[in-house]
Amino acid sequence: MSVTRADVQAAAARIGPLARRTPVVVLDGDRVGLPHDVALKLEGMQHSGSFKVRGAFNTLLSAAVPPAGVIAASGGNHGAAVAYAASAIGVRAEIFVPATAPAAKQERIRRYGAQVTAVGATYAEAFAASVEQGNRTGALRVHAYDQPEVVAGQGTVAAELAQQCPDLDTVLVAVGGGGLIAGCAAWYTDSLAVVAVEPEAAPTLHAARRAGEPVDVEVGGIAADALGARRLGTIAHEVTSRYVDESVLVPDDAIRHAQRVLWEELRVLAEPGGATALAALLCGAYVAPRGSTVGALVCGANLDPASWSVLPETGV
Repeated sequence: MSVTRADVQAAAARIGPLARRTPVVVLDGDRVGLPHDVALKLEGMQHSGSFKVRGAFNTLLSAAVPPAGVIAASGGNHGAAVAYAASAIGVRAEIFVPATAPAAKQERIRRYGAQVTAVGATYAEAFAASVEQGNRTGALRVHAYDQPEVVAGQGTVAAELAQQCPDLDTVLVAVGGGGLIAGCAAWYTDSLAVVAVEPEAAPTLHAARRAGEPVDVEVGGIAADALGARRLGTIAHEVTSRYVDESVLVPDDAIRHAQRVLWEELRVLAEPGGATALAALLCGAYVAPRGSTVGALVCGANLDPASWSVLPETGV
């Protein structure tokens, strides 16, 4: 399986009336110790609070939805996206989540009208239960990251960013299962440098590049609810092997610091996964070549407000 630029272009036309065109703001590099500014694509302002609604809409609009509706497994953001898209289109949705999924994310899914079923302690357990239930009911499955329609939909983020910032030569993208970076890389191909950023505690793409194929990894850390896939998707492996220039890892402290910078400098609230791409620049895990024009995706804002008040500044 693969996804092409043409697939992303078709997805952009398909979801255009439904997905929100999110803004880009510029972070002043001088204020945060960088030799360049950073154009930040604020996907936390997307419907349901993350980029994932793009892939959900594209999937639901690409096939006839059966009477049983749609079914998905999620650590939170994907489930909210599928629930939102299903509600907007007027179909039923059932979302399986691990019991460890943040309560705020589970409640968001319910607010969009979906049935929430908590199963097991990991995404893998929730996914297995969703497959079993889908086989029984015939519901349309919407995978969190390893489905062509999902990946093509996520790539519309890059198609928009290319219109908003046509002069970029580097874009940093956070990676969990790889749907977002695969879609973005499929759009950009070799036209600029696409850099993958992962938490040290959830290195799915990093491990796959080292092994030459997707492999299981242990996952943890503060961004695990959004970036905690245990294995890179097969589509992501195929696309990123061709078009992703570099893969870097960042520690949890750097992610927390990036969250603080986004808030202090721009009043942008981001969940840990949403701040991960920027963290690579701020902590030096990725240093852009001199003279680069750099962008980064702030891919989600589904943060429990109660957790923000106790988030420590680390001084990274």
